[in-house]
Amino acid sequence: MVRVFYISDDLDDLELVEYELELSGITAPQIHVLSDKDAEVASHHHLHPVKSFMRNDVVHSMEIGAVIGFITAALVLFFAYVSGVTETVGWLPFVMLSIVMLGFITWEGGLFGFQELHYQFRRFKHVLKSGRHVLMVDVEPEQELTLANVTLAHDKLKPAGTGKSPPRWLVSLHNRWDKTMYTLP
Repeated sequence: MVRVFYISDDLDDLELVEYELELSGITAPQIHVLSDKDAEVASHHHLHPVKSFMRNDVVHSMEIGAVIGFITAALVLFFAYVSGVTETVGWLPFVMLSIVMLGFITWEGGLFGFQELHYQFRRFKHVLKSGRHVLMVDVEPEQELTLANVTLAHDKLKPAGTGKSPPRWLVSLHNRWDKTMYTLP
């Protein structure tokens, strides 16, 4: 899958685009609108805003924190071994310290990520500040022509590049969840 970005300043047009995409076979979990004007997006019932936890860089920052934490934990164990202190005190304090360091640094990475815009959305910071909106569509290769046909009919929609899409299994799981929720009595 690939994520395709478009910029627009007209939420009514974005709502129409999303409606046409869904009629063409692209599912709602594949389409999202990123905007600093959440209240306006919420007033358009057919638009699907980016969830607040996905706007932030929590997951990505936690992954970076985990890598740094793992390196730090390995260094603690390495220096404990090289210094020879493990022969007198044993390995347990250093293994525990390594585990605590890994957990703490990973946690700190997540806290840092709460403050940051998602790494894929940072390039749109100026667009969002200017009051415009970003349409994101996650498409399979066979859906790219459908996406192009729908978006070409909308002059207010400007292409803004591509990016990394969420894993296919996650979008598929979201599709199944939506179908289950809408078919319950």
